[in-house]
Amino acid sequence: MATPLYKEKEPRIDDISLLEPEATYSYADYLKWTFEERVELIKGKLFRMSPAPRRTYQEVHSRLHVEIGSFLKGKFCHLYSAPFDVRFPNLTNDPDDQTFTVVQPDICVVCDSAKLDEAGCKGAPDLVVEILSPAIASRDLNEKYHLYEEHGVKEYWVVYPGENVLEIYDLVEGRYVSRGKFVRENAVGSNVLKGLKVELSDVFEEING
Repeated sequence: MATPLYKEKEPRIDDISLLEPEATYSYADYLKWTFEERVELIKGKLFRMSPAPRRTYQEVHSRLHVEIGSFLKGKFCHLYSAPFDVRFPNLTNDPDDQTFTVVQPDICVVCDSAKLDEAGCKGAPDLVVEILSPAIASRDLNEKYHLYEEHGVKEYWVVYPGENVLEIYDLVEGRYVSRGKFVRENAVGSNVLKGLKVELSDVFEEING
């Protein structure tokens, strides 16, 4: 029998309902999905992302992105916002079909350019910011908290937009330690991005309308 002149493309999945919620998926599977709904994989398990976030979330996200981005101008670290894939392989050289976690942090900073490729980031960002929304807040505070801790994200900021609160976790000897919860009257810095200072009165400025 003659050898085919081309290899048939992997089948694509354009309907999320065709996936089995309890199945284990890899990043290689993730790359075959063409449906519009955004999802994340955490240790092979499928998680749907929240629908369009509330306006307060968008305002806080935009202001934090501007604050951090302005500080990083001319520096070697890179700033990204979702949708931006961050893969967490167990071993650095794990192929796509052996990588079972890919998430989309709201904001992340990557200072090691060796972790960056055209697909996103492979390995731990230096700083991750998650802005809580009601639909997936528990995921950010539980599964993703432990995920970032396990894979060595040095600093994790959790924003409670409805309460005007920002909590910062620092990675100390492989475990997260809360630096504290900060409110609108506070300014916060970063142990990873030395010199960064964010006035939370600017981030949590009253939203009109």
